[in-house]
Amino acid sequence: MPRILIGTSGWHYQSWRGPFFPDGFPIKHQLQYYASQLTTTELNGVFYRTPTPAAVQSWHDQTGKDFVFAWKASKFITHWKRLSGNSANSLALMEDRLALLKRKAGPILFQLPPQFQADIQRLGDFLQMLSPQRRYVFEFRHSSWYTPQVLRLLRDANAALCFSDHHDAPAPWRRTADFVYIRGHGPGGRYKGHYPIATLQHWAARAKAWKRAGADVYVYFDNDQKSAAPADALRLQAMVTTPVVSLRRT
Repeated sequence: MPRILIGTSGWHYQSWRGPFFPDGFPIKHQLQYYASQLTTTELNGVFYRTPTPAAVQSWHDQTGKDFVFAWKASKFITHWKRLSGNSANSLALMEDRLALLKRKAGPILFQLPPQFQADIQRLGDFLQMLSPQRRYVFEFRHSSWYTPQVLRLLRDANAALCFSDHHDAPAPWRRTADFVYIRGHGPGGRYKGHYPIATLQHWAARAKAWKRAGADVYVYFDNDQKSAAPADALRLQAMVTTPVVSLRRT
């Protein structure tokens, strides 16, 4: 059955202690608490460094059987090698770690740098390198990528265009895969501030419609300043799980 999974980009933020994590809660148990409140998280730290096998195994073991981890691909792939053929070793290392998550491994996010302009040939060649066993998402930070040719490439590979509102290049909400992936960077796309209720209600309505159409929906809040992300994630989660009540006159 399709699912709507809502979480945040990362969970290990000192400022969340008190507003989200209970005061005095042991840091080593934060993931367990997080997983008791939300259904998924986007692993953001793995973008900067490859985690040890022991760390990945620990993430798997601390969460329930239906919890899902999205994986933000290493900057070696997106920023240094820029989706080139030289990414093969980094992709293999990422796959080695993902395998430890087993069924909890969710989509893999490739977040490109804002200076990386559209290169259709390179994107097409890179898509050919990816294992068909995974789900892939591309967050572009330069508006030149939002063309019919790029969207067609993604669609043919069943790869998702990330619905991102980042200030560098907000994305059109154009579905290209059998799942949907949303990244909320905060109002204005600058990692701070709570989303208005009307915005969250709109997202909830769209998510429910995609779910009815058979698509899984992943939503991650990245407005981490002042604990806005977990608060917005919990509000949206409540909206998508609240059943619609039909009022009948008697």
